[in-house]
Amino acid sequence: MAQAGVPDSPADDGEERATPGAVAAAVAEPLLGALDRLGAILLVTSQTVTWMIRPPYRLSQLFSAMDFIGVKSTFIVGLTGTFSGMVLALQTVHSLRNFSAEGVVGSIVAVSLCREISPVFTALMVTARAGSAMAAELGNMRVTEQIDAITTMGVSPVQYLLSPRLLAAVLMMPLLFVLYTCVGMIGAYVVAVNWMGVDPGVFTSNIEKYIVPADLNMGFIKSLVFGFLLCNISCAQGFYATGGAKGVGEATTRAVVLSSVSVLIANYLLTSWLTDT
Repeated sequence: MAQAGVPDSPADDGEERATPGAVAAAVAEPLLGALDRLGAILLVTSQTVTWMIRPPYRLSQLFSAMDFIGVKSTFIVGLTGTFSGMVLALQTVHSLRNFSAEGVVGSIVAVSLCREISPVFTALMVTARAGSAMAAELGNMRVTEQIDAITTMGVSPVQYLLSPRLLAAVLMMPLLFVLYTCVGMIGAYVVAVNWMGVDPGVFTSNIEKYIVPADLNMGFIKSLVFGFLLCNISCAQGFYATGGAKGVGEATTRAVVLSSVSVLIANYLLTSWLTDT
């Protein structure tokens, strides 16, 4: 029996029941945050693309971004491509030797690199090296009000900071794709021919026999799309960073994660589209 003056309620321990409105708010908050970030990315994308075709053209900024995104990524892309080709050849020779078909390892490696491995791994390496750096740089400029200072001087920060980076990424990614594929084939040749005893003539002739322009076109198209995605997402995350040093770190983390996931999702969609046409 409840004592006088004390309400007979199951919430005697002081805990309040969650109302339907509070539950709905808790569920909707992450969704609204994701939609807000998506809207910010789409907004800055439209502005960036618009400023790419409007004067004045920042050639010095463009060349600097091309050097940072492309030239300074050659070592990590070349290193990754070499060992990717080597391990792919090693696994393929071991698997096909049971069927006495190790002669086709060259064509398998070439097609795999051109269609899938080179564009995807190149994009992931550029995201890890250049995308994170761009997000951190722009985020630091945002929290220290340098971007506001550029706006105060009558210069569009999107045109000055984002458009050159996006154009540079789109231009340099296909070149890095070519580098990755070439060094990957060199590594595969060394492993298959010099170490595993595959006939060099059969190795190269099968490459010429089975590789077709559509394989290279798929790699180039993927590289262009991946460069656009990773640069746009990384720059947008840094451009809208808030919360001081902690916010810059979180923006950089989001940039790498979102760019990597977007590359993998886009890879499936592009593969599905390009193999059906």
